[in-house]
Amino acid sequence: MSKNTEVVVIGGGYAGVMAANRLTRRGDVTVTLINPRPDFVHRIRLHQLVGGTDAAVVDYQEVLGEGVRLVVDTVSRIDAAGHGVELASGGTLAYDYLVYAVGSGSADPSVPGAAEFAHPIGTYEEAARLRPVLDALPVTAEVTVVGAGPTGIETAAELAEQGRTVTLVCGGVLGPYLHPRGRRSVARRLAKLGVSVLDGPDTKVTAVTGDAVRFADGRELPSAVTIWTVGFGVPDLAARSGLSTDALGRLLTDETLTSVDDARIIAAGDSAAPSGLPLRMSCQAAMPMGARAADTVLSRIAGETPETLNQSFAAQCISLGRGDGIFQFANRSDVAVWFNIDGRLGAKLKEIVCVGVVKHLADEAEKPGGYRLHRVSGGAARQRHLQARQTEQAEQVEVPGQAGQAGQAAQPETPAAAQRAAA
Repeated sequence: MSKNTEVVVIGGGYAGVMAANRLTRRGDVTVTLINPRPDFVHRIRLHQLVGGTDAAVVDYQEVLGEGVRLVVDTVSRIDAAGHGVELASGGTLAYDYLVYAVGSGSADPSVPGAAEFAHPIGTYEEAARLRPVLDALPVTAEVTVVGAGPTGIETAAELAEQGRTVTLVCGGVLGPYLHPRGRRSVARRLAKLGVSVLDGPDTKVTAVTGDAVRFADGRELPSAVTIWTVGFGVPDLAARSGLSTDALGRLLTDETLTSVDDARIIAAGDSAAPSGLPLRMSCQAAMPMGARAADTVLSRIAGETPETLNQSFAAQCISLGRGDGIFQFANRSDVAVWFNIDGRLGAKLKEIVCVGVVKHLADEAEKPGGYRLHRVSGGAARQRHLQARQTEQAEQVEVPGQAGQAGQAAQPETPAAAQRAAA
């Protein structure tokens, strides 16, 4: 009797769960999902956990296929040469294929005092720690949200809707991803909720204390609680395991999401950097990438050539409290266009997305292989980026004295990734 193919998935978020469920299409594949938490974190609701309007967790029984074994633990090291992972609990697990989907969390803040006094909310644990801190404060206490990307905007709106005194410090532009028309809509809603929005180049925070945030010109803004939503970081597991990563620590892969170091390691989600051109950190990218990663593994098992990444974006949706929101449409290059849907309908669309994400995972658990969004036509802009970079690298190699340096050059960020980091 032939031995089953053992596939280990590290990370039980949007990408990892999608990949794990899809891998059960084959009866001769054994799938193990390793995750540090016993429940699925619905990360796009973490601002609601902070505001007390949602628990932001879902039982894995609702989204994970029966054929997937869940191991609640943390991977401390990947032994690529030995095809195994070392667990924090002391055990080890062997694999034939590994799906690396460790996700992302809050970036380590470089601003003095931010790590000590500000509250990040990029993970479930961080958001859960902040909740009682807010509960202990009077509603009139000054709350400062630093960072005006989707997380910052949603958190500010959620808290202001409860009557709290909230200031949103942009450090630049409000909602960098948004089209100017959409940005004006968001600004109007925040103003209606009573959020004080500080934007422009003079609003970069240079220090955080226990009761204030400080700007470059010496101004101080009183702050009983400072919430930090500036940028994302990824776990350093790949780098610690000796695998090639980009500057942020995302695992470098080719366009089939296969590690540039090892054909048995495939990455998906926020912790992957396909061709050094990572996609926007979002469930909109993570779930299709999870499906693509699973398909790559299944193709290799079947002795077939895996298909390449074909990622298309459609929009960005932001909730502005429980009764308002914006659905910002984008082109397939992930650039916001003039059209958006805001107000109550925008809020309904955002809620449909939140519910729909869980449904996609649950449907794939029930019927593996049914998810098809990773096959939607698109990705032309990505191919242009790749071709332009290949041309640039070829030209660098041709310059006397620079031969061999092109492959060692720092990988450029996509416009969307750079925009996200600035948010």
